[in-house]
Amino acid sequence: MSHVPTGERPHETSKERLDRNLEELTGELRVIVTGVQVLFAFLLIVPFNTGFEHVGSFERAVYFVTLVLAALAAVCMIAPSAQHRLLFRRDDKRHIVFSANRVVIAGLVLLALAMCGCLLLVTTKLFGAAAGAVTAGVGALPFIVLWFAGPIMRLRAVASRPPPPTPIRGATARATRKSRTS
Repeated sequence: MSHVPTGERPHETSKERLDRNLEELTGELRVIVTGVQVLFAFLLIVPFNTGFEHVGSFERAVYFVTLVLAALAAVCMIAPSAQHRLLFRRDDKRHIVFSANRVVIAGLVLLALAMCGCLLLVTTKLFGAAAGAVTAGVGALPFIVLWFAGPIMRLRAVASRPPPPTPIRGATARATRKSRTS
């Protein structure tokens, strides 16, 4: 099968494509939201542990920033559902799909930062600020490469390809097939 631009499938209407895109997005969010919620819940209970009183001002600042990042990541990951509910049956699925995509990408950035913040917080508490900074920096690399740089590089490579021939549909396709067989 030849490459079809913009995620289209042959013989798929734009409405069918939007339905499929929304279904794919919600499937991905089922995985992401659970992780965000677990991280956020973990961060919410940390200050109530007895050892938190021995955390220094740097760790407290890292904790607070990480907590806020996790909360914002949760907001972004849940936003598509809220948008869909509020715009339900308003014939605005294209807007929902495209805006949800942007919000989820922002949420992934926030989630990656929150996870690196957790690495910084725990490693700093265990081994000091230098080890925490190194661990957070090294821990950021897989996020940068796998979540962002790799997909962006692939996106650019796909975008630089010449467009495939447009599939012939309907009466024109029948006429073309008929003229080839004659």
